Amino acid sequence: MAGYHTEYSSMKFAMFFMAEYANMITVAAVASLLFLGGWHGPVFGPPLLQALLPVFWFVLRIFVFLFIYIWVRGTLPRFRYDQLMAFGWKFLLPLAIANLVVTAFIVAVRS
Repeated sequence: MAGYHTEYSSMKFAMFFMAEYANMITVAAVASLLFLGGWHGPVFGPPLLQALLPVFWFVLRIFVFLFIYIWVRGTLPRFRYDQLMAFGWKFLLPLAIANLVVTAFIVAVRS
């Protein structure tokens, strides 16, 4: 059994995973645009090749990002909900409060 997947069957299950992979492609495209240079890359050759190379570089960066995303997702273990909640309350919340205190101290000293 796969937890919440037991409630979905046939088309609902397929639509769930299609939406998940559509989200991964969208995130890869946005990350490519924001962090990896988008469609910019070496452009050379005849005019037709110069017109097609930016599309190639953009799609290549999306595929690289998807490969890394799927690789990390398949390699690292999944956390249970109680483990995520404990991590959030015991580590992330104190870290956020410490960040607020340090930032407030730096702002107060500079003023």
